[in-house]
Amino acid sequence: GHVTGVQTCALPIWRVNLEMFDGFEGGWTAKSAREYVEMIIEESTPEGVARDYAMAFLNDVNWHEIAEHYQENEEEEA
Repeated sequence: GHVTGVQTCALPIWRVNLEMFDGFEGGWTAKSAREYVEMIIEESTPEGVARDYAMAFLNDVNWHEIAEHYQENEEEEA
């Protein structure tokens, strides 16, 4: 299939969301979400190209969108 520019922009956001936050409850801010993911990467990968690539990938993530997603879910559940 064909991937649009919008889909390409959304991929880093939802890949991080699905892989790192799946099963977690809300309470995330953009800053705490990014810090959490950075901590996981630093603790689970050795220094080198793979870690550098993963950290660079995080620059493309819209952390505010992830935080808003969890805030909306909390509001819906309340």
